[in-house]
Amino acid sequence: MQGSLALRAAATAVLALLATGCQRTAFLWANHGLPPPDTSIVYSQGSGVSLDVYRPTQPTDKPAPVLVFFYGGAWDSGRRQDYRFVGHRLAAAGIVTLVADYRTWPTVGFPGFVEDSAKAVAWAQKHAGDFGGDPARLFIAGHSAGAQIAALLGTDARYLRAQGMQLQDLAGVIGLSGPYDFDVTGDLIPIFGPATQWADAQAINFVDGDEPPFLLVHGDADQRVEALDSKLLASRLQAVGGSVRLLMLEGAGHIAPLAALYAPQREPRVLDEILRFIGTGKR
Repeated sequence: MQGSLALRAAATAVLALLATGCQRTAFLWANHGLPPPDTSIVYSQGSGVSLDVYRPTQPTDKPAPVLVFFYGGAWDSGRRQDYRFVGHRLAAAGIVTLVADYRTWPTVGFPGFVEDSAKAVAWAQKHAGDFGGDPARLFIAGHSAGAQIAALLGTDARYLRAQGMQLQDLAGVIGLSGPYDFDVTGDLIPIFGPATQWADAQAINFVDGDEPPFLLVHGDADQRVEALDSKLLASRLQAVGGSVRLLMLEGAGHIAPLAALYAPQREPRVLDEILRFIGTGKR
């Protein structure tokens, strides 16, 4: 009982810190006591960016699904070490999980961070078997800015094509609180460059029916990225006969879908939907 109460108290503290914008402190709490990843590897020698690999905690008699996760941070911040809790949560559910860094502004602007991320996906496909993963069950996911990257990789075929891949190599895309049809204003203008390329940053503009299945999760009280973005992308995918599942979280804000991976007992539908989508069906 005391252990359960302590876990609930810790979860409450982490969620409160995330909600108030104290992310670095929240990540310290969320990752406290978690072991390091199984492996950390530089996946792109040219840009020097790395990814962490988390193997499933229980052995299986067949290769496991593989998921590459891209964190958020408004395209100008973030680091993979802060998302250890994501790697461990999904690995415990039987998924080979890779949490990838990508270069951010001002080191690169759009489309540099998407190009980095495509290289991470290609690396995952090539090396999945080294970690007990099945390259034929390769998923990508992201939160916030990371969801924009994942969705663009799943809709604009040019990025994967440059890495010798195609959209059909992806088993699915998971977007948490993602911007898919957003205005480039204010601080985003230097990140996304000339106005002539802003449309190329919107995943919704590339939906044509060739996409892999999508799972979109969004809080309907999100004040950073409008839930309308996920609704519009889901509608566009449906209109061309695509496979999409939209989960709207009532009264939830921007961080809620991500926080559900730290404390699934607070909003179990998120992890349940992710595992159902990937096909492990277990937590």
